[in-house]
Amino acid sequence: MTGTKSSQRRNATLRTAQGVSEVWEKRTWLVKKELAAESAANDAKTARLRAMRLAKEAEDAEISRIAAKDAPPAKTKKRAKRDG
Repeated sequence: MTGTKSSQRRNATLRTAQGVSEVWEKRTWLVKKELAAESAANDAKTARLRAMRLAKEAEDAEISRIAAKDAPPAKTKKRAKRDG
């Protein structure tokens, strides 16, 4: 049972040193491409989360500023007198 011409060519290529090198380079290139895509996705996610955190911190600071402005002044505590 013989294979098709393309499968024979593929097998012959895999058996040569150059073919092995080409397959290795192709796999390496695909892995690097996949890692670059994952890195880009992580960078985008990090930027989005940082922007959301900074917006929340700014909102919280504004709320705190308004609350401090509208709050009544703090009462001073009287000192307890000690008999001594």
